[in-house]
Amino acid sequence: MKPMPILMVEDDRQDELLTLRSLRKFNLGNAVDVVRDGQQALEYLFREGAYADREPGLPAFVLLDLGLPRMGGLEVLARIRADERTRALPVVVFTSSSEEEDRLASTLGGANSFVRKPVDFGEFAEKVARLGIYWLAVNELPPGG
Repeated sequence: MKPMPILMVEDDRQDELLTLRSLRKFNLGNAVDVVRDGQQALEYLFREGAYADREPGLPAFVLLDLGLPRMGGLEVLARIRADERTRALPVVVFTSSSEEEDRLASTLGGANSFVRKPVDFGEFAEKVARLGIYWLAVNELPPGG
């Protein structure tokens, strides 16, 4: 069976490249599908718009930035949790925000984890690798997930 992809919702090209490099470095074999804004994330998840022909199924988990164009990460999270098809989908908020209210809103909104992006490349790579290993190798997905 083909490994489930990771959905990365990230508008910062530098953070995208660092994340992809970090996941590859630790040989996590899952594909990473990248979308650039909140609207694209929902279209991807619900197979609408440009993603209507995407293979059925959900990603292993969503790596969600908060500061996104068109629709912010917290709204994306709310829509994921409001829909029966995606309610149990693991969502990791991965953001540069250090605002307490963002952490609280993410947790109350149903994020499975809130992780602050480190500025240091080595720390960034380490956090991404640990996230990937945990969500892909340690965590057990809910039934049907």
